[in-house]
Amino acid sequence: MNINEIRSQFPVLDQQVYGKPLVYLDNAATTQKPLCVIERERDYYLHENCNIHRGVHYLSQKATEAYEHARQTVADFIHAKEAREIIFTRGTTESLNLLATAFEHLDCFVPRNDAKRQSDLKVLVTAMEHHSNLVPWQQMVQRHHGRLLVVPMDDKGVLDLNRYEELLKEGPKVVSIAHISNVLGTINPVKEMIAMAHQHDIPVVVDGAQSIAHHPIDVQDLDCDFFVFSGHKMYAPMGIGGLYGKAEWLEKLPPYQFGGEMVDTVSFEKTTFNVLPYKFEAGTPNVGAALGLETAIQFMQGLDRKEVEQYEAKLLQSAVEQLSEVDGIRFIGEAERRSGLVSFIIDGIHPYDLGTIIDKMGVAVRTGHHCAEPVMTRFGIPGTVRASFALYNTMEEVEIFVNAVKKAAMMLR
Repeated sequence: MNINEIRSQFPVLDQQVYGKPLVYLDNAATTQKPLCVIERERDYYLHENCNIHRGVHYLSQKATEAYEHARQTVADFIHAKEAREIIFTRGTTESLNLLATAFEHLDCFVPRNDAKRQSDLKVLVTAMEHHSNLVPWQQMVQRHHGRLLVVPMDDKGVLDLNRYEELLKEGPKVVSIAHISNVLGTINPVKEMIAMAHQHDIPVVVDGAQSIAHHPIDVQDLDCDFFVFSGHKMYAPMGIGGLYGKAEWLEKLPPYQFGGEMVDTVSFEKTTFNVLPYKFEAGTPNVGAALGLETAIQFMQGLDRKEVEQYEAKLLQSAVEQLSEVDGIRFIGEAERRSGLVSFIIDGIHPYDLGTIIDKMGVAVRTGHHCAEPVMTRFGIPGTVRASFALYNTMEEVEIFVNAVKKAAMMLR
């Protein structure tokens, strides 16, 4: 890979903060956008802006064609069987809320007027979930006096698959798991976990927010029932993302929101709903962002993804090796298989204080609980400093980051 050529496509990286060159290591929160993505969204508003699916005139037809082409691009990117299995959403959070709400209104999932069966409602998650893959399920089961089952993890941030197997026998209605932890970087064995759940006829949702930018995704090979992701973590605009669902499942689930586009026929007595994928896309969508998402995918496909994967692994390895020299450092998440980020604390120093001083040295990292408070509770800490990597980061930036950590630690001791 020509890193200089890649970086030249991300103008935001070519700036100084506090008089120092910006080192951007907050990619797990959001990635920066290449010029091609920015220009594609701009071009849409300059030349194609129109509401889709609802007009016979030229602009509407052109915008509709572009939007549906973007859907096909997403389907091909994650190897879905067909484009109608792709629902455009605002991102991972909305996708998960859509699923939790739709499942709650599925009669075979939450029986109506049957308090005893409702109280048996269980959903299985893991101890390392982002709040977006915990709170929607938690609130749903609590409304029906059910239970959230939680797969524990060890001190290295590795899930206990024996316990997972035991919890599957308790009859959860759905399993929802992170592909990669946004705090620990742990790569979970989701293909194995999906197969185990399917032995009990339990559908599985995979939260791919942290994996889709770093690793090739094949939903058919994984055999997941649902896969959710956010565009802004994969070089695309904010406010766009997706939900993949097997067609047989999406056909069963009721609509999430109601309004224009998702209907077939409407009268004061009765409404019937549109076919897939439109029954889940009420109202006017973010067409420009969807086209930006398509362009981000094309940008990623224009690179050797295996080479990118190996390069990002080297960035992570170098960061861990150099940080290991820092006195009093404690890594949070030390799984053998991890990706994308490193989280840590330093004895006697609050993560927020460390992150604030690092920022003054031009290095952008994230501090806090990273929307995963139960993870912090599990490790008995208030939060971590998290550095997360993307394909435009360099080995030199890793060294600058580590030196900033060392200097900040010396100042705070």
